[in-house]
Amino acid sequence: MNDAAHFEQASEWIRHADGLLITAGAGMGVDSGLPDFRGPEGFWRAYPALRRHGFSFEEMANPEGFVRHPRLAWGFYGHRLALYRATAPHDGFHVLKRWDARMPHGAFVFTSNVDGQFQRAGFAPERVAECHGAIDSLQCIDACTNDIWSAEGFDPIVDETRCELVNDMPRCPHCGALARPNILMFGDWHWIGTHTAQQEQRLAAWLHGVTSLVVIELGAGRALPTVRRFSERNGPRVIRINPREHATAPGLGVGIAGGARETLMRLDRMLQPI
Repeated sequence: MNDAAHFEQASEWIRHADGLLITAGAGMGVDSGLPDFRGPEGFWRAYPALRRHGFSFEEMANPEGFVRHPRLAWGFYGHRLALYRATAPHDGFHVLKRWDARMPHGAFVFTSNVDGQFQRAGFAPERVAECHGAIDSLQCIDACTNDIWSAEGFDPIVDETRCELVNDMPRCPHCGALARPNILMFGDWHWIGTHTAQQEQRLAAWLHGVTSLVVIELGAGRALPTVRRFSERNGPRVIRINPREHATAPGLGVGIAGGARETLMRLDRMLQPI
């Protein structure tokens, strides 16, 4: 099947679906200008100060960082929090919202992204499942309770030359220990996943009611394949959109080589009435 045929098949699936499952990885945010930290060079381009410290993404995205280098860890996550808050979702998000409005069962999002971009684009929070948590929610570093709370009111000030938080670090309201983002990190035994579990229960109930499902996977790579596997489990009508890793197994959908924004807008034009 050639590229044009893949687009034609994808548009037919979308046209006749009664529910849209959107599965998204880091590549979804790239067209909004967000970094995807692809490889160590990509990480260090986004955070050159951390190259000088000799830290990798895996070391910074680790709860141990908040114990050993709390101002540096909060410099990294605080900068990301401020960046995500200031970033406007690209036009591809709004294409998905239009398709959501047309379908009898609407859309549900399953994403490994922690940036909250789908909610900023207008998706209802109860229709988003964030399998790795969210940067705008906080928890106790020691998980002294199962509580998580909003990061609203915490406005990080970061010295970008050192990648260090300058202002006060957030604290747990229960025990006074350091607070951290409610994000699933590497080697993370203290992540509180109760909110994510509730989101995924709502997603499972929604899927149960959909009879003609189409899955649109956006920017999900093979390095951490959680999103890709979830897409495939909900096939066979999977539309995999990815600039490099767009291949699909036989019988598990179609792959389209391209960025999220450009590809979604092309599909949307194909779906417009003539």
